[in-house]
Amino acid sequence: MKNNRKQSYFASVVLICVMAFTSCKMISQEPANKDIVLSKDLKWSQKMALTLMKRHPEGYMIDDSKAPKWDYVHGLVLHSMEELNKKYPDSKYPTYIKGYVDALVQNDGTIKSYDFDNYNIDMVVAGRLLFNIYDKTKEEKYLKAMQLLRKQLTEQPRTKSGGFWHKKIYPNQMWLDGLYMGEPFYAEYTATFEGGKSFDDIAKQFEIIQLHATDPKTGLLYHAWDESKEMPWANKETGNSPNFWSRALGWYVMALVDVLDYMPKEHPKQKELVTYLNNACEALAKYQDKKSGLWYQVTDKGGEKDNYLEASGSSMFTYAFAKGANKGYLPSKYKKLANNAFDGLTKQLIKVDADGGITLTQACQVAGLGGKPYRDGSYEYYVNEKKKDNDPKATGPFILAALELNR
Repeated sequence: MKNNRKQSYFASVVLICVMAFTSCKMISQEPANKDIVLSKDLKWSQKMALTLMKRHPEGYMIDDSKAPKWDYVHGLVLHSMEELNKKYPDSKYPTYIKGYVDALVQNDGTIKSYDFDNYNIDMVVAGRLLFNIYDKTKEEKYLKAMQLLRKQLTEQPRTKSGGFWHKKIYPNQMWLDGLYMGEPFYAEYTATFEGGKSFDDIAKQFEIIQLHATDPKTGLLYHAWDESKEMPWANKETGNSPNFWSRALGWYVMALVDVLDYMPKEHPKQKELVTYLNNACEALAKYQDKKSGLWYQVTDKGGEKDNYLEASGSSMFTYAFAKGANKGYLPSKYKKLANNAFDGLTKQLIKVDADGGITLTQACQVAGLGGKPYRDGSYEYYVNEKKKDNDPKATGPFILAALELNR
């Protein structure tokens, strides 16, 4: 009888332990973000970040990804959350960012889903997330991952004039997008680990694209430049693509304001980059829609058939104008232009959802040149590409713009 009692007692204890363990396991598997409450009093930057975290419980799910992948869109949005955390500290943000990084960075510093041999400059920008995590943890795998991305830049194929190819599959081509994908990481790396030895090479990337892709008439820069002039989309005299795409210009001015964070004021190339920023922003200001404060998908063709006020380019320009003015690179009038643009974003392109979350509409999902199926860079091509609500190329810059404007 005694033994039976003992056995049933131990069985009960084991059952309780198993239940407790199971319930703990169940609790730990619940996404940490399901209880996010979106209050009306939050800043726009917090509202957008928390909306994204609620909709995408894990960082890798941003852009509706089904499995973890190392990608520039995740790098962009999570970088904006890093900046948000500096201003409004909340452990949710660094936990979310580190969750993404740890799903991809292996113990030996290799990165899941990343293929070094593709020499795709888009893959470098997410490396910006590693600096802070390495600084906090001092775990070698993060340093090794940064060194791997730095090695890609060392070996990245270049044009004869020294500019990074956009990807191995796009020989001799520099795209405006690539300046944002490569240079801010490159600048932070050389400032942090190399005593700034590569600043001249970083400036050279901007010099080359500025020299070749700037339109003398408008001051705007074309989406891409083919040094060989062999691509069907390339102008046979200049090598430039046919149109001005707002998001490409947005990548360019964001690259400038972010690289300038790391380049010392006394560096001989610093003033040159500030001049490029002023020239580009002056040209962009002329094409800001007076009524809405926003910019069109094809920058210089406002009001033409099927052209529309586009969220990602508008958010990027707002951020670059505001940060440029805050840092003293641009005249103070750009802060006012940025505020006008932000008013346009929030009044015209933002929808408030039932749970208090926000949706930024009218964002071009993707656009490029060449490739399969072939993209010709025509006006019709840009205005007919698909749009996506809360596309990360719009939400990340929206958060950054809101922070710079303290809105």
